[in-house]
Amino acid sequence: MEHGISLLPDCRPEQRTPAEYYRDAIAISKFSDDAGLGYVKMTEHYLGDYGGYCPSPLTFLTAVAAQTSRIRLMTGALLPAFHHPIQLAAHIAQVDAISGGRVDAGFGRAWLPYEFDAFKVPMDESRARYEATIEAVVRLWTEEKVSENTPFFSYTDATSLPPVTQRPHPPVWGAAVKSPESFTWLATKGFGVMLALAPARQYTSVSRHLVDHYREVFTATHGTARTPRIAMSTPLYIARTDAEAYRLAEPFYREYLRVWTEAARSWRDTSSSGYVGYESMGRDMKHLGSFDVKRYGTAVIGSPESAVEQIHELHETYGADTYLWNVDFGGQNYEQMHTSMKLFVDEVLPKL
Repeated sequence: MEHGISLLPDCRPEQRTPAEYYRDAIAISKFSDDAGLGYVKMTEHYLGDYGGYCPSPLTFLTAVAAQTSRIRLMTGALLPAFHHPIQLAAHIAQVDAISGGRVDAGFGRAWLPYEFDAFKVPMDESRARYEATIEAVVRLWTEEKVSENTPFFSYTDATSLPPVTQRPHPPVWGAAVKSPESFTWLATKGFGVMLALAPARQYTSVSRHLVDHYREVFTATHGTARTPRIAMSTPLYIARTDAEAYRLAEPFYREYLRVWTEAARSWRDTSSSGYVGYESMGRDMKHLGSFDVKRYGTAVIGSPESAVEQIHELHETYGADTYLWNVDFGGQNYEQMHTSMKLFVDEVLPKL
């Protein structure tokens, strides 16, 4: 297993200023680098409290690159539906150069209706845009005088600059949740898959069957010369005892749940053939007000000993090779994140 941190700001401006959030997120990234963790991942979102503090993961990761020396910088994820491939290829390559070749390029289809509405991008086009853009980015990294003619973008004889530092190109990952088509496409292309658990078990539909399907298609397509990669993200909070961990983490988890619920409610009046089943998240969520975090949450929360057991159980269920722990959920400050992560590094990691 490899381990790292996953950042998805769910801060409300009245709770924490952007300057405070970025200061602490960069500090916990530097701690993770010093502690020998493998990754720091940041996600792109807009407008709402769910992720709205980070419209540009690459900007954030450039700041992290300047204060770290080893940790890999993962976009988890950039949203191709809202970008042109020439911009993505060049911007990622720039951060790859600045960081000395430490970028992992993660992409996602996006899932929030209000973001698609704001950018005037039809949700039903998201899969086609996602696949076409990622394929175009990889071509721009590995070929010269590239021409494309798609319904979404077109250009002739484009040679992307700066060239990527990693050869043949930075590792590519794609987010997948419950669509077999996503797992199949990522495996066929030889890309890694990023999994993320929703905060409530009733909305988590990632299955081991789909993960196994991804591995099978990957091996059938690429043989043993390449290795399938699976990264999973979910919240983590460690304290000395289970009781203390839940006492400290529960307020943050409830805020994380509230922010996620507010974002998911944008599905109440939306449906899309490209997002079958997502409209269920927009239905009545009043029952989440009395949500039993310990029984129905998807986070790893507990003492070091309990966390080891929970992580082994998670690993047995999903079989990921990389775990990227969401450490900033609920608007935690650096001291709160650091206290938990110090116990994770000192007392959990050695037993995994």
